[in-house]
Amino acid sequence: MIGTIIGAIIVGAIIGALARLVLPGRQSISTAVTVILGILGSLVGSWLVYQLGYNNDNGGFKFIPFLAGIVVAALLIVGYGMATGKKQV
Repeated sequence: MIGTIIGAIIVGAIIGALARLVLPGRQSISTAVTVILGILGSLVGSWLVYQLGYNNDNGGFKFIPFLAGIVVAALLIVGYGMATGKKQV
């Protein structure tokens, strides 16, 4: 259980950081918000991909849900910036 939580935080940090790299300019949000939005992006992106019928029968790294998580996290970061009024530099 605790390993799953720590894993989700680490993957969320990676996905959040990659989402911020994809976006142009700088985002003035904290690291904690980046991790939280990365975790949410990962969960929502993976859920959407699997709802659309994706399956990974071959095993290995699940690349498509990972990319979907980055895209959703980037959208969440943009939405967070618009909702809080924080300007991208």
